[in-house]
Amino acid sequence: MRFRWIISLLILVPLGVNGAETPVNARIETLLIDPSAITLLHLQFGFISAIRMPEEINSVALGSRGKFSADHSEGEPQYVYVKPITREPAQSNLIIATKSGLHVTLELISDGDKDPSTDLPVDFLLEYRLAHSFLIVSGLTSNSADAHSSEARTRVTSATDQRSTLPSSELDEEYAIQARINAPAWTKWDGEQIETFVGDIRQWGNRTAVSFSILNRSDPPVEIVPPQIQIAGRKQKKKKKDTAVISDQLEIRDYRLSTTRLGAGERADGTVVFDRPNFKQSTEKLFLQIAQADQVDRPVLIRLPFTPPLSGNPTKEEQR
Repeated sequence: MRFRWIISLLILVPLGVNGAETPVNARIETLLIDPSAITLLHLQFGFISAIRMPEEINSVALGSRGKFSADHSEGEPQYVYVKPITREPAQSNLIIATKSGLHVTLELISDGDKDPSTDLPVDFLLEYRLAHSFLIVSGLTSNSADAHSSEARTRVTSATDQRSTLPSSELDEEYAIQARINAPAWTKWDGEQIETFVGDIRQWGNRTAVSFSILNRSDPPVEIVPPQIQIAGRKQKKKKKDTAVISDQLEIRDYRLSTTRLGAGERADGTVVFDRPNFKQSTEKLFLQIAQADQVDRPVLIRLPFTPPLSGNPTKEEQR
């Protein structure tokens, strides 16, 4: 009996040693959100990877469900779990959007059922944080962190061009200022569930940033769609004495919105950045357009000054 026990022990010990000699090259990384960047996520068959967003996730779109799975549940509203479901090498994309309108784009790469002893990386956890700069530098942690500490890499970002949005540091700063206002001077709108307040209006060249707040004064919940900017005016018809109302939506470059669903008495804060035209006709006016999801044909139109005030704060007359 003793002889058999010794033989079994000799067989099992080498197996444990061999398993310990082939760890997976795992990584845990933290990134700043950049909607213009594509993040590479390295996966491996047999392992699951987690993506954590800084706020509640609204939707998850996966390119190929025959090669990967992406799971998201209300029980963990900030997480998405991704894994390959084929042993063959595969590639696809994944888009995650939050309830405030932020989104990230990922390129999923799986090397298939490879040997764990190879030095190819596997991303176990990817944590996104709110951006304060478009320079996105990732940290790196794994069971071989010391060996890789000098290899912290910069994620793929799009090249900066003249069409890039307001720097995220300034956008987030304006959003944070608006969120800290304790007692906004709310404006009521006849027949509407919501009240509004416009805070700072800033201009950088032809870019304008408008901060605002929305309050649900009613008992039923309210769902808000992303903000829009409208320029509207009256145009004289060629062969008639009457006039026609014309309006155009201006391009939104970026925005922040704390939430899209407001319960009774709840408040949302936001900042929107848009391209302002260089000039307009005297009959045209600029509006911030806030609409509820169940009545987008009846938006609240908040008058904005075409030339932002030097103080950054519009007067009551300018908002009406």
